[in-house]
This record gives sequence, C-alpha cells and structure tokens, in this order.
Amino acid sequence: MIKKEKKDKPIILITNDDGITAPGIRFLIKLMRTIGEVVVVAPDKPQSAMGHAITIATPLRLQKINIDGKHDEWSCSGTPVDCVKLAVNKILHGKPDLLVSGVNHGSNSSINVIYSGTMSAAVEGAIEDIPSIGFSLLDYAYDADFVSSEKHILEIAKHVLKSGLPKGTCLNVNIPKLEGKQKIKGVKVCRQARAYWDDDYDVRKDPHHKNYYWLTGVFINDDKGKDTDEWALKNKYISIVPIQSDFTAHHAIPLIKNLEQC
Repeated sequence: MIKKEKKDKPIILITNDDGITAPGIRFLIKLMRTIGEVVVVAPDKPQSAMGHAITIATPLRLQKINIDGKHDEWSCSGTPVDCVKLAVNKILHGKPDLLVSGVNHGSNSSINVIYSGTMSAAVEGAIEDIPSIGFSLLDYAYDADFVSSEKHILEIAKHVLKSGLPKGTCLNVNIPKLEGKQKIKGVKVCRQARAYWDDDYDVRKDPHHKNYYWLTGVFINDDKGKDTDEWALKNKYISIVPIQSDFTAHHAIPLIKNLEQC
C-alpha cells in the first residue's frame, strides 16, 4: 500500500481535462483546500477525450495565473498527463500526497475510461506511485450541480489520504446526475461494466461543398450485472472502480500459450 507520513497539511495536486476555468475543477479546488495545501496544474483549454496522450512534437508552456485573487495556479498548454508530469518534475519537484482529477463534466464510467483525459491523469499519478482519484459527474451542463456530492468527494479523498491505495492503482469515481428531489443513495465499489459505443458519423458540408464528419453514436450496455458501475449510477449510487495501467489480459495467457510454438 502507498502511505504517506503524517503532515499538518497534505499536498494535493489538482488537474482535469475540461480546462482550468471549468466549474468542475473550480469546485474541486475549493473543496480540497479545506483539507490540504492545493497545487493546481491544469490545461489552458478543454482536452476532453485525449486519453493518455502526451505532447512530444511541440513545446509545452506553463503560465502562472491567479483566478480567485488569492492563490497562484499553473495553466498548461498540454494534455492532462502533461500537467501531471510537469507538476511532479518542474513545479513540486517531488510527489504530492494526493492527486485528484476533475470534477469532469460528463461520465467516465465503463468503456469511457479508455478515452478519458480526466482518468488518464489519475492513471499517470498511479504510475508515479501517487494515490490518485478521478471524479466525474454524469452531467455535461456548465451549471451542473456539484454540491450534492460534496460530502462524498471529501470523505473519499480523506480516506485515500489516510489509508493509501494498492500500488499502481487509482480510483475512477463517477457521480450520478440527480433530478428533482432525488438524493445520492450511497457509494458502491464496483467493476467496470462491459459496455461500448456504437459509433456513427454525421456527414456535413463545409462552405466549399466538401464533406466533414462529426462523431456521434449510441452507448450500448448489455451488461446486466448488479455489481457494475453502470448499475450503481442508474440506481443513484456513486460508483468507485479501481483501475490500473496494466492492460494485460491475464486470463488469456494460458489460452494462447500454443502461440509459443509459432
């Protein structure tokens, strides 16, 4: 388990993929400042669906900014993973006690975790042996209600600060969208649902009468298990899925051993 020595104020690194001015990260910054010393390094523009991309062909730029008039933060020209790498190597010159990414505007449950810049930042933290959490709210609206999840986000962050996480593991935390007088029922530790996107592309014409394409599609969840993140979210629970960077299909190794004869 990764555990940190006790300090008066833990250092908490915050990033996201919606950009440093997005309401989700502003909410998370305010919340984390109640439990630790916050360092913000986040993209200067939206970087959604960037996955684990890093910048290698162009220079990266960091700009010190002050959004709330009280605290310095760092705006980065790169991806969420770039933000984590730069924070550790050039700003903190070491590892924080906790990395939190988000709160993302929109779902990162099930297969969405593969594409997510929010979760890739958390995975990068886990690779660096930093206890890391990605938070997402199933609401794309600019004025989404983050406050309803405040208590749970704080408790999850405090728990990870105190107890650590298994080495190489981070948490994918998704929060249901509430309607009317609905309330969050609780928290479920889950597996990732076996679901996928049935992709399509909307074909349109530009002013020069040439085709361009806009990704669309339908999310398909055929997984009927009641132990999945999709089930938890549908039933108004917060889902927590432990994830890792190891993509090895361990169950498949004995099934393809005969390939060693090729």
